[in-house]
Amino acid sequence: MLKTLGAQIKEFKRDSLLTPVFMSLEVLMETLIPYLMASIIDDGVGTGNLHHIYKVGAFMTAAACFSLFCGIMGAKFGARASTGFARNLRKTMYQNIQTFSFSNIDKFSTAGLITRLTTDVTNLQNAWQMILRMCVRAPATLILAICMAFLINPRLALIYLAAVLLLGAVLAVITLRAHRYFMEAFPKYDALNASVQENVSAIRVVKAYVREDYEKKKFTAASENIYRMFLKAESILAWNNPAMQIAVYSCILALSWLGAKMIVQKTLTTGELMSLLTYCMNIMMSLMMLSMVFVMITMSIASARRICEVINETTAIKNPAQPEQFIADGSIRFDHVTFRYNNNAMTPVLDDICLSVQSGETVGIIGGTGSSKSSLVNLICRLYDVCDGAVYVGNTDVRRFDLELLRSEVAVVLQNNVLFSGTIYENLRWGKSDATEEECRRACRLACADEFIERFPDGYNTYIEQGGTNVSGGQKQRLCIARALLKKPKILILDDSTSAVDTATDAKIRRALLEEIRDTTKIIIAQRISSVQDADRILVLDNGKIDGFACHDELLKTNAIYRDVYESQIRGSGDFDEGGALS
Repeated sequence: MLKTLGAQIKEFKRDSLLTPVFMSLEVLMETLIPYLMASIIDDGVGTGNLHHIYKVGAFMTAAACFSLFCGIMGAKFGARASTGFARNLRKTMYQNIQTFSFSNIDKFSTAGLITRLTTDVTNLQNAWQMILRMCVRAPATLILAICMAFLINPRLALIYLAAVLLLGAVLAVITLRAHRYFMEAFPKYDALNASVQENVSAIRVVKAYVREDYEKKKFTAASENIYRMFLKAESILAWNNPAMQIAVYSCILALSWLGAKMIVQKTLTTGELMSLLTYCMNIMMSLMMLSMVFVMITMSIASARRICEVINETTAIKNPAQPEQFIADGSIRFDHVTFRYNNNAMTPVLDDICLSVQSGETVGIIGGTGSSKSSLVNLICRLYDVCDGAVYVGNTDVRRFDLELLRSEVAVVLQNNVLFSGTIYENLRWGKSDATEEECRRACRLACADEFIERFPDGYNTYIEQGGTNVSGGQKQRLCIARALLKKPKILILDDSTSAVDTATDAKIRRALLEEIRDTTKIIIAQRISSVQDADRILVLDNGKIDGFACHDELLKTNAIYRDVYESQIRGSGDFDEGGALS
């Protein structure tokens, strides 16, 4: 963990080294000032030596100014080192997340990743700054103050030593007891963020079902969990201050009582007693700072582990050592493919799949919910990797291709269509960053999106809200299809991506795809028989196995599942899962 975090300091190593140097110099100057003050009291004020007062006073002023300068520089370099450290952590995590395959992403919730990128990084940023500043300042103050106390009067300095040992033991017990509550508290931020994210993203559904009160209760419960954990931790840490005050006041009373007797006995001067009292406060304050550092570190340990989990997560799908840089055509072949989301699962999601699709062919896929239609097509562009067997594109195993090349030649319009905040042009150019306006318009014509875009006042410059909330489901689907077409792929996969458009528009889109991109292999996953019946061949999936693979007319004759679904939809009994053989 330390190696992982240490690697993120990178270009801020100089700042991380200079911070403790300046903090040490600041402490050195602060430690000298009480000693000089004792000299002024004893050798200047006590003897009436004005010259000595001026001379030592000048040294004190210089020491104070230099201490101030060192403090400012330490704060400056510490802030730069800690904020830079936090920046690098966020950047490294985000970059690694971008390399994750779907199987990696499945291990982390969206809310959990957001918490790691925000709250957890902030915890580490604060901890690193305290380590660079307080972890240097507090021990240095403690050691130098005790050394100076022993230099002035060893007998009275023993009071400090006893107080430091006792107080250190008490603070250690308090910190260790609070630690386990902090370890439990920070993971609960995931549940809180998940509640907020879910509510905001689905606010229309919440309001439609009048579930505001339920969502409030859910959020309150998540917030209450964090409150209880922090309350327990802070209740324990609240004993820090009383323990510190008891130690400080006990030392002051003991020093005053014994010091006064020693002054009367002429074994201690007034200036030395004043210095010892000052060092007493320095020692106790340094212990208080150390306890704060320990608390901050214990709070950040849980955050550090969660961050390292993301940074050290290795993507399950990697580029080969010498990747293929050319895809011959859009032909697809599944060679005895078996796939499981979890390698320990007994039942595979896809079981011994063997099929071949010619380049330029149009293939429809139907199957009941959970029949692994999406899982099948996700293997083509390596969103997941097969467990057994192989998937070939252009007669080459997809695991041999450069990932960027493969995914640029295989365009997928997923079930959950996502649009990003920006204009329609900006969203379309996700498919091709340098696409011209004419290319964008042509893609929209093929996807039948031009008819509603041109009705917008700003046309293709219409601003799309985050998630595409200001366009309908069917409009969103057509924009996503147009975005995929801009890639001019060798393989186009439409994963139930016309479910929200009417049958007439669906037919227009299929006709346009057939006429305009004949050389592109088209795979259409659908629930409606009408969406796939004109395909060259139709694949029927049942519980992860191939039940039929032929043209519409042949399946009607030979495949009971397909025939039952066709008849149920012709009778108007609803979608695929209502009354069909696979429901």
